[in-house]
Amino acid sequence: MSELLTAAQMRAIEEAAIASGEVTGLELMERAGKGVVEAIFEEWPEFAEAPQRAVVLCGPGNNGGDGFVVARLLRGQGWEVEVFLYGDPERLPPDAKANYERWCELGEVKPLPNGFWIPVAKIVVDALFGIGLKRTISKEISYSLSQQWKAKRAYRVVSVDLPSGLCSDSGKLLSVAGKADLTVTFYKPKNGHFLAEGPAATGKVVAVDIGLPVPKFGSIEELIQEVKSRKKSTPSRSEEIGRAIEEYEERKRSIVRVVSLTGKPAEKNSTHKYSHGHALILSGPIGRSGAARLAARGALRVGAGVVTVAAPGSAMMECANQLTAIMLRKCEDADALASQLEDARINALCIGPGLGHERARALVPVAVETGRAAVLDADALSAFGDDPDRLFSMLHPKCVLTPHQGEFARLFPDIAEKLAAPPTKGPAYSKVDATRDAATRAGCTVLFKGPDTVIANENGLAAINSSAYDRAAPWLATAGSGDVLAGFITGLLARGFFPMQAAETGAWLHTECALKFGPGLIAEDIPEALPAVFRDLEING
Repeated sequence: MSELLTAAQMRAIEEAAIASGEVTGLELMERAGKGVVEAIFEEWPEFAEAPQRAVVLCGPGNNGGDGFVVARLLRGQGWEVEVFLYGDPERLPPDAKANYERWCELGEVKPLPNGFWIPVAKIVVDALFGIGLKRTISKEISYSLSQQWKAKRAYRVVSVDLPSGLCSDSGKLLSVAGKADLTVTFYKPKNGHFLAEGPAATGKVVAVDIGLPVPKFGSIEELIQEVKSRKKSTPSRSEEIGRAIEEYEERKRSIVRVVSLTGKPAEKNSTHKYSHGHALILSGPIGRSGAARLAARGALRVGAGVVTVAAPGSAMMECANQLTAIMLRKCEDADALASQLEDARINALCIGPGLGHERARALVPVAVETGRAAVLDADALSAFGDDPDRLFSMLHPKCVLTPHQGEFARLFPDIAEKLAAPPTKGPAYSKVDATRDAATRAGCTVLFKGPDTVIANENGLAAINSSAYDRAAPWLATAGSGDVLAGFITGLLARGFFPMQAAETGAWLHTECALKFGPGLIAEDIPEALPAVFRDLEING
């Protein structure tokens, strides 16, 4: 999995690297600027062969310092470069000020224009704010930028770290932020590249290695721990670093990850079907059993040894006409479910798809009180929308909730309201924050659906399954898609995956199946694409 960083965590890492004495801030800034130029030439090789004209927009912080380095290096490649600064050069941070002065030896620095203005260039480098933006941009500059980004431009926009106006931690817009063609970030991607408006604004994202002396630490978490250990000996460390340390203390596992495959569910080490788990999928009445059948197909395809649909009498014939490898049992009410759950081989439950609110309110308590691994989706969530605390009081850490935005708002109205509030400063409250808070309240794993699906458990561990950039699959937004996802997670729970791991892996496979099938996808196609995804995993290691 790829680790993601908040702005505070990135600053903590840079400060620890500088405090180690192995690198200076000026050296890091030089490497960052060089990385941006190299990324430009790699993306558009024709620019390396024939010098062009560039406009570089520099801001009042270290992001602006990176911009001055980019300008100087492009000038060294024979480019004609025009540089604009937003802010007072005398108030630039020391390293940015040093690179401002280096550029001034080569060319002029103009104040950033207000109002309508379209640059004349092949490349416009946006080095205004990056991850340092904590407030909205002035209306004059915001208007100027909006005209540039929205114009039918003849130039490419390259953003340094993030398009200006985008919150690094949440991906929310603190001001106008247009779509960059290329975003060059440093060391690791940031949460905001994958959340909310981030994927639409950043274009292609490239993470550049700037030589941070990190390898001697086993992980980012250990590096932040190193910052913590040096706190007393380096009293000049910034307040932001102190906050990063406090965040680390509060959440021992505060690093967010981008989901990749965390296990290979196709591998089976025993030939007995029950050794691979028995998943029970609860069905709704006649005319509503399709959702449960989709979930059941997903659970079976993902590797559960046995899958049973438990349906009321009215839906038995409907299900029997559609199911072959999937078993079928009659389950009329709570007593019937309790009786079926006496079978100890049933080790994972899927509750909610097409179930109906009345049936959900009757069956959820019986299912959850057994302590078995359980996925609660759709009606199992909406049925408790008027009394979410009742649902939370039943849950345990082996449960996984899979709400979409509407269901999330019904279960966690205050959290959803906070998430939906327009941000006025950064870092803004993010979908990661919201999912973590929801998981803490529910006491279990929560998978908050969307193209930026966020998964978090009750201990604060969080991950993003991003269906953006090269994994964009908009055709996944089709009726029944979520039912299949619930089935994938249930099947993985039956196989013995831990809830967080099952949710992450199920979400990743869900997107991979959509990518494998392509446009025209309907929910029934998703499980059938899974064998091809598994074959690719075997071939590619």
